[in-house]
Amino acid sequence: MGLSVVGAAWGIFLTGSSLLGAGVRVPRIRSKNLISVIFCEAVAIYGIIMAIIFQGKFSEPQGNTYITANYYSGYAIFFAGLTVGFANLFCGICVGLIGSSCALSDAANEELFVKILVIEIFGSALGLFGVIIGIVMVASAGFH
Repeated sequence: MGLSVVGAAWGIFLTGSSLLGAGVRVPRIRSKNLISVIFCEAVAIYGIIMAIIFQGKFSEPQGNTYITANYYSGYAIFFAGLTVGFANLFCGICVGLIGSSCALSDAANEELFVKILVIEIFGSALGLFGVIIGIVMVASAGFH
């Protein structure tokens, strides 16, 4: 969850700084380009959702705790968390860079907003791919 929040914060910083800078010269872009900030916030929400899913996989082991299934479950949850975290970290940076470019290009040419927004949607799909991979990784994890 921490890496997802860092990715979202980094993306919001990148988008917000360009949005504020370009918004001084061209005020019409301020409200329209907030969609980029919302895409970055979605990255943090992906991390929170996965943390809740991972927490639901934990249970008190019964009897002998040193069995292969418990080791598998622990490593599966750990590496699924790393996978989702890094995917969302890079997704936040990607969406932030594209959102920054979207704000600056929209300030220069109004027709480019929708075209770059489509690219930003593809960039935000990286986070969803990480979430899907994390869910697949922990699907069979469970402590016995």
